[in-house]
Amino acid sequence: MAIQWFPGHMHSTRKAIAERMKTGIDVVIELLDARLPGSSNNPLLADLTAGKPALKLLNKQDLADEAGTTRWLAHYNAQPETRAIGLDASERAPAAKLVAASRLLAPLRGGMAKPLRLLICGVPNVGKSTLINTLVGKKSVKTGDEAGITKVEQRISLAADAYLFDTPGMLWPRIRLPESGILLAASGAVGRNAYDEQEVALGLLERLQAGWAPQVEARYKLSGVAALPSDALLEAIARQRGLIQTGGKLNWQKAAEVVINDFRSGALGRV
Repeated sequence: MAIQWFPGHMHSTRKAIAERMKTGIDVVIELLDARLPGSSNNPLLADLTAGKPALKLLNKQDLADEAGTTRWLAHYNAQPETRAIGLDASERAPAAKLVAASRLLAPLRGGMAKPLRLLICGVPNVGKSTLINTLVGKKSVKTGDEAGITKVEQRISLAADAYLFDTPGMLWPRIRLPESGILLAASGAVGRNAYDEQEVALGLLERLQAGWAPQVEARYKLSGVAALPSDALLEAIARQRGLIQTGGKLNWQKAAEVVINDFRSGALGRV
């Protein structure tokens, strides 16, 4: 499913990142969703920050398939001038972990004369605002499960000689890969007016059936999930949840919302 959703504040973010890079940034931190690290890796950001060391943070690793996260960490750590680490909501000292990894990428920066300058970016709803609130020790930015909540840049001190520029979530103008469109929409990275929820739910179910059928069966109390067409599975979920409208018609929209919300909340387990 190709998606085109690049509202005005994302144009502003793109310009702000380009300007910030001119002022001097030592390491670019990209926050990725550990359940979809390939799809949440922004190609526009790579163009804007070309040549700078990169730290990939695989966030929500507690919701992601553990073996898959291990493979993705190895993939990114094998790339030049790139490090990758996993994060989740249980991390007690993310600032120390983030700064330590960044210092390895910029060993010549440090001390009051040459402070470490970091820029953090990510697609919308990847958990960046929650991470920032943890870093500063208070609720300084709004959080939620909808795209586009953070809209202004802010500077955050992580250590005496390290500071971080936070930027609003940003996609790229056209998401052409169908699977990426499905996963980004399912994760909440895309505005709700830019996709069809039933189409997203069906695409998400196909992916879950291929790799995590037992989790789907446990969540919805169904059997034989892997062998079902995705529309038949969505129908079974609607019936199991009693999503029946007046006249006996299935509420396909509500069933789609159930599947998408279960994925976002982690109710399906590690997938």
